[in-house]
Amino acid sequence: MQVDLKKATLEEFLEHKTLYYDKIDFTIVKSSWDLLSKKITLPFVIHIVGTNGKGSTGRFLAHYLHKKDYKVLHYSSPHIMKFNERIWINGNDVSDENLQDAHKFLQELYPIDLLSKLTYFEYTTLLAFYLSKDFDYLVLEAGLGGEFDATNVVENNLSLITTIGLDHQSFLGNTVSEIAATKMRSVDNKMLIGYQVFDEVIKTAYKVKEQILEQRNRNIEIIEIKEFEKYNINDKFASYLKRNLHLVITCLNELKIDIDLTLFDDVKLFGRCQKLRSNITIDVGHNPLAAHVIVKEFENKKITLIYNSYKDKDYEEVLKILKPIIKKIIIIPLEDKRVVEKKSLLKVIEQLNLLSDDTIKIDENEEYLVFGSFLVVENFLTLIGYDDKS
Repeated sequence: MQVDLKKATLEEFLEHKTLYYDKIDFTIVKSSWDLLSKKITLPFVIHIVGTNGKGSTGRFLAHYLHKKDYKVLHYSSPHIMKFNERIWINGNDVSDENLQDAHKFLQELYPIDLLSKLTYFEYTTLLAFYLSKDFDYLVLEAGLGGEFDATNVVENNLSLITTIGLDHQSFLGNTVSEIAATKMRSVDNKMLIGYQVFDEVIKTAYKVKEQILEQRNRNIEIIEIKEFEKYNINDKFASYLKRNLHLVITCLNELKIDIDLTLFDDVKLFGRCQKLRSNITIDVGHNPLAAHVIVKEFENKKITLIYNSYKDKDYEEVLKILKPIIKKIIIIPLEDKRVVEKKSLLKVIEQLNLLSDDTIKIDENEEYLVFGSFLVVENFLTLIGYDDKS
């Protein structure tokens, strides 16, 4: 069905947008930003790139800035239950009304050829730019990568580099070094490097610094965070979240904002090692890096893993890493063409000598981990009728 993009509601508009693509054309979003930049003034931009930890790092930072009475927008992706989760403004997910107002502005601003070519993520990014106008801070989480990510169409004042590992190789590179370089070439001024598993990441940072100096005549500054037990952080946060907080605190120090660790205590991290109930933890992790950090949180325990995976993820390696804590695996059904075939997943489960089941039935005497992707968590929450993030 043909939809008039100039008149469609935001929901109708996004239904006709490309959510996943095989090739990135940076020129479309660049042309779109060139038009929008003539109409708005962006705040101080803090760009967050990395493989894991971007969402929690961004939310910790935005939450703290809000608590300090700054006007702040946190842009992240994807969402779990509702689109509004992607744009968090001064303590709350963006309202439907504000989204529609921003959408109407962009519809009127852009010619039909740009409206038709922009992807789902690119258009959402432009909505976030518009909604952040005249704020104090824009905390901007990269989507797929860094250098050619839609979020990199604007100059960033400060870049936070979270943990980098192998993921999205078809877009970003086949090695950790290649992936790190792709992400770090998005830096414009200064990068703060958080916790890293691979030594290559730090080495790559200094190579990228030289490239940027040579190609763009910019001498970027690099700050490595080397201590990850420096601050006495609330033990309710998982170990990896504490490491992410060290990156956030370093950022706040760079911004010359005083630190009160208690202000982090009431942050809401939806789907990030979140205790949904006393015996149910949900986590949107989906790659080996995420599996390594989550297995530490359940050390010396046995859990029922509620799981599924996209076929382009290294699900075999993920399950190998999680095996020591797995009592049984329940494969949650997912309706998406990118999801691995069930028989392929079952084959790996069998090779690892793990038990599997098809029935999701929560037993109060068992401990559960829901893990594998945003879609896994979303489907599980839908199955149990969950509708309250608080």
